[in-house]
Amino acid sequence: MGQIGIWQIVIVAVVVVLLFGRGKISDLMGDVAKGINSFKKGLKDDGSKVADSIDHEETETVSNAKENSKAS
Repeated sequence: MGQIGIWQIVIVAVVVVLLFGRGKISDLMGDVAKGINSFKKGLKDDGSKVADSIDHEETETVSNAKENSKAS
């Protein structure tokens, strides 16, 4: 009674195809794929920016330490 059967899934799929049409669903899936790729690219770009900023901070720290040791 509380389980979803294969026929119920088929009926929902048929209704969705009838409402939106195959072309519209195809376009929607393409847009979803583009969104996922954009999200992944954003995560990769953000990760590299974080790594670059960490490298920059380490370089500044080493430079400041060298300058302080020369001043002493």
